[in-house]
Amino acid sequence: MRYLGSKVKLLEFIERTIDKYNIRGQIFCDLFAGTSCVSDFFKDKYEIISNDFMYYSYCFSKAKLSFSCIPNFEKFQRCYKINIFDWLNNQVYDVNDYSFIYKNYTPEGGRMFFTQENAIRIGGIRHRIEQLYQNNEVNENEYYFLLASLLECITKYSNTSGTYEAFLKFWDKRALKKFKLEPIGFKQCRIINTCTCYNENSNSLIRKIQGDILYLDPPYTVTQYASAYNILETIALCDEPIIKGIGGKRNKGDCVSFYSYKNKAKEELEDIFRQAQFRYIIMSYSNQGVIPLEDIINLAKLFAKDRNVHVEFVEYQEYQNHRSSNKRNGKKLREVLICFEKDLVVRKSPLNYSGSKNTIFNAIQKYFPKHIGTFVDVMGGAFNVGINVYATKKVIYNDVNPYIYGIINWLLTNNKKYIVQSVEDVISKYNLSKADKKSYSQLRDVYNTTPSPLLLFVLHMYSFQNYIRFNKNQHFNTPIGVAGYSSDLCTRINTFIPKTCEVEIKNCNFKDIDWGKFPKDTLFYFDPPYCITQAAYNDGKRGLEGWTDDDDIILLETLCILNKQGYKFMLSNVTEHKGKVNNRLIDWANLNNFKVIELGISGWRYTNCLLYTSPSPRDLSTS
Repeated sequence: MRYLGSKVKLLEFIERTIDKYNIRGQIFCDLFAGTSCVSDFFKDKYEIISNDFMYYSYCFSKAKLSFSCIPNFEKFQRCYKINIFDWLNNQVYDVNDYSFIYKNYTPEGGRMFFTQENAIRIGGIRHRIEQLYQNNEVNENEYYFLLASLLECITKYSNTSGTYEAFLKFWDKRALKKFKLEPIGFKQCRIINTCTCYNENSNSLIRKIQGDILYLDPPYTVTQYASAYNILETIALCDEPIIKGIGGKRNKGDCVSFYSYKNKAKEELEDIFRQAQFRYIIMSYSNQGVIPLEDIINLAKLFAKDRNVHVEFVEYQEYQNHRSSNKRNGKKLREVLICFEKDLVVRKSPLNYSGSKNTIFNAIQKYFPKHIGTFVDVMGGAFNVGINVYATKKVIYNDVNPYIYGIINWLLTNNKKYIVQSVEDVISKYNLSKADKKSYSQLRDVYNTTPSPLLLFVLHMYSFQNYIRFNKNQHFNTPIGVAGYSSDLCTRINTFIPKTCEVEIKNCNFKDIDWGKFPKDTLFYFDPPYCITQAAYNDGKRGLEGWTDDDDIILLETLCILNKQGYKFMLSNVTEHKGKVNNRLIDWANLNNFKVIELGISGWRYTNCLLYTSPSPRDLSTS
């Protein structure tokens, strides 16, 4: 089948690249499937997830991935005693069966995409396929096999250069042949694995699926597939849309792809990389795509484990259509495979702190906007959110508590081996062990005389429920607990490395922040003390400023100001806890039309809600 961007000739190149970098797994996702040739090629090697937002593409996937060989159409065969393709080809068709193609895409409608005779046969066969399915004479998978076969055959009789944005002014010899339906070409094999097909927006679907290998082949020219294959989409849907222009194009509607726009494509790809819950990502692109190749490689490095990205090149025959130009100055098209292993591990802070969000970080991340230049963890606490965020510029950590800020600053700015050794030296020096009150009290006294982030960090490991609590004189007074230093804490120290390279650390009250100094691509994340709950850090009784109703009101007013200024924000909070209801928060969200998402249970067993500005993040249905 002639298809823009088809990877048929690159299948072995893709397979060799997978083998070269020892990419392994069970679940392979083809997120921009097109004609599904890549999914079809790998269906006997992996469980397949296939997707495309064009319905005709979904038909190809259903047909190719549902069968290991041409189906025998048992029910139809028992009834009609004839091969179903012969039966469809031998039927006598009337212009009224499905006349939309005849009336609009032949000389009858002033266009030369098909001859009148072939248009009648195409419309008639499409009508018969629908009847067979509605009459339960073929099952769902057989229906898609017939439909995909029709769509593929249509391309062999179309009076075009390959796409359907325009027709040829004179009849091509292939268009004059009598239309004949034949089975779709696909890989016939002994067995196939489980295959799941979707017909969704890719940036929306990526938030719902997970697996091992994610293959990306997004559009990378200015051509919109909804326009280039509009007639195939109409025939697949069997509808009668309003069309316009010499090409008789249907309204692209929700099928517009931002990947074809230079000013939006990179943002779309950033979103895919960020949201992908796949260990390996393999992406096809070219040196002539709308995003400069260097930009894609640098973007991939942000998300790659150890910033390690592999690039494989192969020269490829450029597809020519009516939009092709000589702007490349003779530069040959080079197809590229970009491969990397994504760092999927959610890093957990070694600071055990009330309200940490490491267990629900992935749920929070699903609602991130597509592009994050700067991420500000305004009330960072243990830094479980910000440390796991991929931002293209930098992440800013802030916390008003000077003791918590001091520990995080110490953990982030010192060598990991030095931190571990320092912690173990303190434990050894004071002979600390679980529930050993005497040694713990000795260290606590030393800290209250000569405080330091190191000593406070060690104390919190052994304190009651890992509390960091002070008396009114700012002396640490938490009693001994039953926990202590462990191999898990050692691992958490060593892996406490921000996923974004540039990190800035601040210690200030959110009320003192000058919001207008931040760029517009900043995402602010707020995780304040919850006014209907109480913890050691917000009771206002420990020598530190607590969280009051006035603070809560000022915060909500601040979020409204940020929203009006065009900034994006997220707020974690609770609306109900132990019979208490946060009516202020509920009324505020409703009044301002902010969206509320139930996220689940945090470390302290509060049901969390995530609130964010509307319409931000941008509606994913138009990507």
